[in-house]
Amino acid sequence: MRIFCTGASGYIGGSIAVALLADGHEVSGLVRSEESAALVRSHGISPVLGSLDDLDVLRAEAARCDAVINAASSDHEPSAVAMLEMLAGTGKAFIHTSGTSIVGTQAAGYRVDDVFDETTPLKPSSGRAARIALNARLLAFRERNVRSVIICPSLIYGLGTGAAKHSIQVPWLIALAKKAGVAKHYGPGENIWSNVHIDDLVELFELALDGAPAGAFYFAENGENSMKEICEAINRQLGVAGSTLPMSFEEAAREWGEGGTQNTMGSNSRVRAIRAREELGWSPSQPSLIHEIEMGCYAASLASASV
Repeated sequence: MRIFCTGASGYIGGSIAVALLADGHEVSGLVRSEESAALVRSHGISPVLGSLDDLDVLRAEAARCDAVINAASSDHEPSAVAMLEMLAGTGKAFIHTSGTSIVGTQAAGYRVDDVFDETTPLKPSSGRAARIALNARLLAFRERNVRSVIICPSLIYGLGTGAAKHSIQVPWLIALAKKAGVAKHYGPGENIWSNVHIDDLVELFELALDGAPAGAFYFAENGENSMKEICEAINRQLGVAGSTLPMSFEEAAREWGEGGTQNTMGSNSRVRAIRAREELGWSPSQPSLIHEIEMGCYAASLASASV
């Protein structure tokens, strides 16, 4: 198949693109600069210069390919709709990447016990209502003969196999630990996020490309941890004695911005990937997040820490 992948120089999109190449597909990838073009080309991906605002470029690539993987943005509606319009009537696959902050609770670092699967009604925070509406619009293209599918990963960890090696949340915590000399979390750190290894997530995209029905929505997770548990593992890897430290909203927002603090680092996002396991036979098998931190997945990031 000829597959167009947005976000090809990123963590998720780059890892997916490399796996699709290994499966024997021809992969082109959207990149924003000549530097990124060289990076993806070195992995065997054919670069397409442009941004999500270059709708004519996106339309042309969608039209020439057999499937589209949209991994550049969970929220950029014009680009997603432009590509879907080009696929209308073809029955081709359009797999869009969302994120489980859509079920997030802005809980200031406190635990919330709500857990969601694909059948649970959503109660979006104000910061994610637009994303939920966009997801519904994209899946509605099944009525126009597009095999539109959404994969909704939780906190992603592990080393990427494409040009970008790291996700966001854990590196944020590591960077702060480097600076502060101890791992720190927003509030008490009792808030819990489900998580998934990048290799397991890539496998889910491959399974969805092969067999997901039109209009399918899949959570992606294989375990969960509180932010404090993650920070404690970072402390152990750094050799820091003693406890982690809480931060006020103001301090956390200086590090991660108000949106990142409320919707990610201080929220709960707990999901169960029931449909992916039952419908696609997805069987995640990679080591846990805590194991990856303790056993050296992030060793290169942690090695330069000054503590």
